[in-house]
Order: sequence, then C-alpha cells, then structure tokens
Amino acid sequence: MSQYIERYQRRKLISSYFSVALSIALVLFLLGVLGLLVLNTKKLADHFKEQITISVFLKDSAKPVEIDQLQKSLMLAEYTKSAEYISKEDAAEQYSEDIGENFEEFLGYNPLKNSIDVNLKADFVSPQQIDEIAEELAAKAYVDEVSYDKPLISLLNNNARKISLWILVASAVFTVIAVLLINSSIRLSIYSKRFIIKTMQMVGATKTFIRRPFIWTNIKLGMAGAFVALIGLGVLVYYINKNFPELNLLQDYMVLIILFVGVFGLGVIISWASTHFATQRFLNLRTDDLYY
Repeated sequence: MSQYIERYQRRKLISSYFSVALSIALVLFLLGVLGLLVLNTKKLADHFKEQITISVFLKDSAKPVEIDQLQKSLMLAEYTKSAEYISKEDAAEQYSEDIGENFEEFLGYNPLKNSIDVNLKADFVSPQQIDEIAEELAAKAYVDEVSYDKPLISLLNNNARKISLWILVASAVFTVIAVLLINSSIRLSIYSKRFIIKTMQMVGATKTFIRRPFIWTNIKLGMAGAFVALIGLGVLVYYINKNFPELNLLQDYMVLIILFVGVFGLGVIISWASTHFATQRFLNLRTDDLYY
C-alpha cells in the first residue's frame, strides 16, 4: 500500500513538473516569436519595400545599345537593387499565361513594349525619391513611360511605421501576459506544497532555507522550458530562412544570439521571481489561512 502511494505521489510530482515546464516552454516560444518579429521589423519592412517594381517602358525605336547602356547604368545606380530587361515577346508570353489565352491572335499584333523592371533598395522607396528617379528616367529620349504604383508606395511606408509601433505595443503587452502565465503556473505548483512550507517553518527552518529548494527546482524547470522553446524557435528560424532566404535570418547571428539569450534569461528570471514571491506569500500566512 505504501509503495502504491509512493508511486502515485511520484507520478503526481512528475506531472506537476511537466505541466509547469510545458507552460513555460509554450509561453516563452510565443514570446520568442514576437521577439523575432520585433528584432526583424525593419528587415521585414525592407523586404516588402524591395518588392515594389518601377517599370521603364522603352520606345520601339530604342536601339539595343541604348537599352544595354540604360540597364548597366541602372545596375550601377546607388538606388538599384536589381534591374531586369524584359522584351515585348517575353512580356506577351507572360501576359498570355496570366489571362489564359493568346491575346496576340485576337489583336493581330503585340501592343506591349520592351521594358526594364527596376527594384529599388529599401532606403530609396519613398514617394519623393521615386518621383525623382522616375523623372530622371522619363527624361531620356528613348524612354516611352515610367510606371509604378504610387498609392501602394505611400500605403506601404505609412503602414510600415504603424505596424512597427503596434508590434512594440503587442510585445510589451504579451511580455506582461507571459510573466503572469508563468507566475500562475509556478504559484499553483507551490500552492500544493504550502503545508510542507509551513511545517518546515514551524520546526525552525529559516525562510531562506525553505525557499532555496523551491527556487532551485523551478529555475531548473524554467531552464528546461526555455530549452524546449529555443528548440522550437530554432526550427522556426530554419524554416523561415529556407522558404524566405531573402530575409537572411541566419546571417545576422547577433540578433539570434540576443533573442535566444533573452528567451533563456527570461525563463530563468521569471521562474526565480515567481517562486520567490510565491513561497514568501505562504511563509507570511498564518497556519489557519492555509486552508482558504
């Protein structure tokens, strides 16, 4: 009978530790994901800005040497990320694929023009700068038209600032929620041992002596939870980097180190603080109050 009770108590203890570690891991993982967003907000905004294309349409009379010179000059320009020449034939083929039919057969000719698609560096994606670049390109005699989505550029710049602000606000709110959730899990774990705490106090143990094993146990649980969260974050970073290599997440080692150390440190600090205050609360309670 005593062995059965002992096994039951051991399973109950392991289950309690597992639930605490798991809750810490889940909360820290979500906090780490948010931290990843915060640390890479500018990089994400720059990525979307650099997807905006300026199409430089060329006149049919433009000579190949002029087109080649324009493309080379664009590639050398400080504002250019990439410049790709698209012939009218390639454009017609792509457009036919998009609409699902050959429009040249219907029209009898190809109305499209040769063009150079220019993607700008993120620092130059603003309405004023793009207007200046477009005016400079349109002034060339062999350029027929310079086209870009001006409303989208304004919208992207405005929303990038708003999103950055809201991510910071969400990070602050979620950090508070994370602390409260981890604190609640640890307090529930210690609550089940409140009579043990009070018994140790009644036989003369000091508060520091009583707190020490609880703090050390929950710090280890916090470290275990943080380790699991870091594994999840590592897998997530690898997946994002594999599917979106242009973000170059793995190349910025310092950001990842700061994130991982921050998540691990937060798990340890929250576990220590929560355990300290939870045990202190029960140490300060009267024996009669432990039943409520």
